[in-house]
Amino acid sequence: MPKETVLSVRIDEDSKRDFDTFCSKVGLNASVAVNIFVQTVLRKRKIPFEIADEVDPFYSESNMRALQRSMKQAENGEIVVKTMAELEAMAE
Repeated sequence: MPKETVLSVRIDEDSKRDFDTFCSKVGLNASVAVNIFVQTVLRKRKIPFEIADEVDPFYSESNMRALQRSMKQAENGEIVVKTMAELEAMAE
């Protein structure tokens, strides 16, 4: 059996408590869960799940430009009426 060592990880108390609870519900403990993660990373040579920037699409550059144009038109007293298709085309 390979020699074991300790991996120390800092995590906030609420996350640790929730993780321990989850692990317990699926019949694991935190150490086993972390070991599964490590072994999967080493076997696949990648993080075993997608890491994505989960930014709210409302704040995308194209949407912010459209909102700024609409605000400027509103400030100028112009009424803007657009269909959903027109709004979607503006986002492209």
